[in-house]
Amino acid sequence: MKMETGEIGDSRRKLNKYACACAVVGSMISIIFGYDTGVMSGAMIFIKEEFTIKEGQVEVLAGILNLCALVGSLCAGRTSDYIGRRYTIVMASVIFMLGSILMGYAPNYGVLIAGRCTAGVGVGFALMIAPVYAAELSSANTRGFLSSLPEIGISVGILLGYISNNLFAKLRQELGWRIMLGIAAVPSLFLAVGILKMPESPRWLVMRGKVGEAKKILYKVCDDSEEAEQRLKDIKRAAGIDENCTADIVEIPKSRTEGEAGVWTELLIRPTPTVRRMLIAGVGVHFFEHATGTEAVILYGPRIFRKAGVMARRKLLMATVGVGLTKLTFITISTFIIDKIGRRKLLLFSIAGMIVTLTGLATCLTVVERTDEKLLWALVLSLIFVYGFIMFFNIGLCPVCWVYSSEIFPTKLRAAGASISVGVNRVMNATVSMTFLSLSSAITIGGAFYLFASVAVVAWFFVYFCLPETKGRSLEEMEEVFSKDGDLKNEKKQLELVKS
Repeated sequence: MKMETGEIGDSRRKLNKYACACAVVGSMISIIFGYDTGVMSGAMIFIKEEFTIKEGQVEVLAGILNLCALVGSLCAGRTSDYIGRRYTIVMASVIFMLGSILMGYAPNYGVLIAGRCTAGVGVGFALMIAPVYAAELSSANTRGFLSSLPEIGISVGILLGYISNNLFAKLRQELGWRIMLGIAAVPSLFLAVGILKMPESPRWLVMRGKVGEAKKILYKVCDDSEEAEQRLKDIKRAAGIDENCTADIVEIPKSRTEGEAGVWTELLIRPTPTVRRMLIAGVGVHFFEHATGTEAVILYGPRIFRKAGVMARRKLLMATVGVGLTKLTFITISTFIIDKIGRRKLLLFSIAGMIVTLTGLATCLTVVERTDEKLLWALVLSLIFVYGFIMFFNIGLCPVCWVYSSEIFPTKLRAAGASISVGVNRVMNATVSMTFLSLSSAITIGGAFYLFASVAVVAWFFVYFCLPETKGRSLEEMEEVFSKDGDLKNEKKQLELVKS
């Protein structure tokens, strides 16, 4: 089995500081998105009062961002293939900045929705491109850590959003929530400028025939020349270039760089068995990330705490800060252990814990709903189960989901594959956030969480049977990881038929 020199053989290799800095800057867009998610949970309280909107309109406000993010994520894959990973991050920042300005201005509900939709498109671009950019810059033994940074960014942003709720809640109602939402335009502008100082993805450059530029970047993101040369050979081989070719500019067949129909054919219409397994794994893990109810806890946290017995607005907002701190703490822990423990083990452990905490929360909320008394034990246990759910979710399913989908697809299909995976993620996010209030009214809030627990059981079996371990494997080895005996030979023949 071929492995990248020095990456697996020496798992103690130090984290490359330049690669880490690039991944951190690329992940800043995730902080902005996380902030918007976190701040909206509190801002909705004030928006509902000022605009006197109904529950259905609150659901639309909460979920419309994710439906628009679906559009952004589906466009981001091909956009990043054409203009590069770096400029796609710039585009995401500018779009999100415009959305934030609109939300901060919003004189009425219609303009607020328009701003939310605009920001949603930027979110779709950001969610797809940030982990792909980090994955393509990193080496195999640090890819899990660096690809998890966007999720840390989201967690930091959510926490900052909760803190912003508490700070600006003291201002006049019509001013406070507008500052909460509009202030995100400032970091978006700085990021759009700052990312231009970062390098382009070496894998994208090779796919464009710019081997010389890719080589210079690899020498910066690798610890030694031996590792850089080996990674360059692996990337050239995957791109269909002779690995011994020394030219700085290589002519790439047009079908490999501009064949959009070919990419979608290979991915969706006539995928090889290996690509089909990759697509099922990537789409499936994103489906279950939100189908297990995380958005209900994050976005409607104040409502859940109120149902459990926390009534004061100030205490509700403070309880959500606790959710943000828990999320940030455990997702940070996850980034440091994902390359040691592995993706698969973390997922199985994480989802098992989610099943237990979701069932416990559902039971406590059901008990609270069926009594007129204020049960202190039910309140305490509800808080424990909410924080427990956040802990288990962020130690595994949350970060691994994004790492996994950004690393499993072949270079030519990576952007499109990640784009589809993120699209499914946004659809499920929107579905949960836009239906949770209606679902809770129909089957009670406890029944809703029993439903989420049942979905989590299905998710555990899906991971067990469909997701192989990718820890320590180079991006160019993923086809081997997902293939079965005899598949590779048959797939070569199938690819030739597709090309012809």
